[in-house]
Amino acid sequence: MQKYPVRTSHRKNLDLPALATLLRDHFDTVEAGPSEVVATWGAIERMAVRPEGRELAVDLRMNPKVDERVARETIDRYNRFLQDATGFSAKERARRLRKSPGD
Repeated sequence: MQKYPVRTSHRKNLDLPALATLLRDHFDTVEAGPSEVVATWGAIERMAVRPEGRELAVDLRMNPKVDERVARETIDRYNRFLQDATGFSAKERARRLRKSPGD
């Protein structure tokens, strides 16, 4: 599980209905549960997202045996979803994760 910080301006996305809407914008199959929203698409076998305080928790299971084109498109969609949900680009998220203390 990975936790991503969320910009103050994007914290309105930290509720399940808003997360479900964002996931539907980027992925085809989305199911909202009582405590998390689950999506699948391409190389993503299962992605469960949920708010945890001021962070977005993402539990991701990928299929490494997909076509390279599908894998690339999956990563692009995943990064666009995270940017829309957190307000941080992939570079900003990577920089923040390197600075944060390990669990």
